[in-house]
Amino acid sequence: MPAPINRRLDRLSDYPFTRLAALLEGVTPPSGAAQLAMSVGEPQHVPPPLIAEVLQDNAGLWGKYPPVAGTPEFRAAAGGWLGRRYRLPEGLIEPQRMVLPVAGTREALFLAALLAVPERKAGQVPAVLMPNPFYAVYEGAGRLAGGEPVFLAATRETGFLPDLDAVPPALLARTALFYLCTPGNPQGAAAGPDYLAKAIRLSREYDFVLCIDECYAEIYDSRSPAGALEAAAGLAAAGNAGSAPLANLLVFHSLSKRSSAAGLRSGFVVGDPDLIGAFARLRGYANAGTPLPVLAAAAALWRDDRHVEDNRRRYRLKFDAAEAALGGRFGFYRPDGGFFLWLEVGDGEAAARRLWADAGIRVLPGAYLARPGPDGTGPGDAYIRVALVHEPPVIALALGQLAQILR
Repeated sequence: MPAPINRRLDRLSDYPFTRLAALLEGVTPPSGAAQLAMSVGEPQHVPPPLIAEVLQDNAGLWGKYPPVAGTPEFRAAAGGWLGRRYRLPEGLIEPQRMVLPVAGTREALFLAALLAVPERKAGQVPAVLMPNPFYAVYEGAGRLAGGEPVFLAATRETGFLPDLDAVPPALLARTALFYLCTPGNPQGAAAGPDYLAKAIRLSREYDFVLCIDECYAEIYDSRSPAGALEAAAGLAAAGNAGSAPLANLLVFHSLSKRSSAAGLRSGFVVGDPDLIGAFARLRGYANAGTPLPVLAAAAALWRDDRHVEDNRRRYRLKFDAAEAALGGRFGFYRPDGGFFLWLEVGDGEAAARRLWADAGIRVLPGAYLARPGPDGTGPGDAYIRVALVHEPPVIALALGQLAQILR
């Protein structure tokens, strides 16, 4: 008899990259093709040298168990960056009770569902809202926490963000958690301050946790994207927040994209102090502390903005190369933020197979990031996601090949 496991796993589809491996199995790229991975959002820039320097300076701390709450220095550095980046009023963020280090935002976004989803909400199975397309962790977390994932269309017609006015009040009443990524993955659309304020107001009116995933917030084209904390500060200034300006709100940030430091596995969650306290308790059971040398390196990165400006400049050069290669084709547009192209190619799976077979270029079918609607079609079926993580000359060459193959 097989060992018993959590049968909620059966309701999950395979992870997008598992599906991609199956799609491309048996397909051999041409001899001599570079076999370029543009499917994974893994930055290829060299991380800032200060990481290695600070890790070495703090090497004596590897032998100590790290506290779940991190260090006062890390929390202060994160709070200081938030204040600079979002021009927050003095005193809005109390880092020592509103900031919690996490092992990258992926881990924290998953645990957020265990924190926020009760057994019942309004006498029903709790709903976990998310955009469609979406980051796969949102669905996995919602299902494994016992919630029902509900996919809100985020298409060109809705500005690639869910239409908050279209969410029925009956659904909101049983909502326990709402995941929102801005700038979005995969489409790169950034929510404005009014949109974010509306989402915050809904979270308080219907009493659900609003999780804003802002891991791409420091990679943008012409304008810095608004942040949820900025919107919460605006509500508080207008007298619409009561005594708890961050009530119901959790915001997630990471160094993986901002500092090209995915392997450091360091980020933080900031928000409602009651939720942060409960989050720390949950993570204590998982023993998910961040090593002290890593916290020291992460704090140094949050205090330094110069390397981020250079990082952002390099991504702009990549979008220049993309626009030169693809402008006017495949629905190309320059996203508000992030480093993905969301290209309309007719059949995303067929395009992914052909690009791999003809040029050794690996991209992700949009269908693997979305769920079908009532009519059986999905908002990602016609798309591919292309990660601009390589250097501009490599991207220019690869996108030229892509345009030729898929024309």
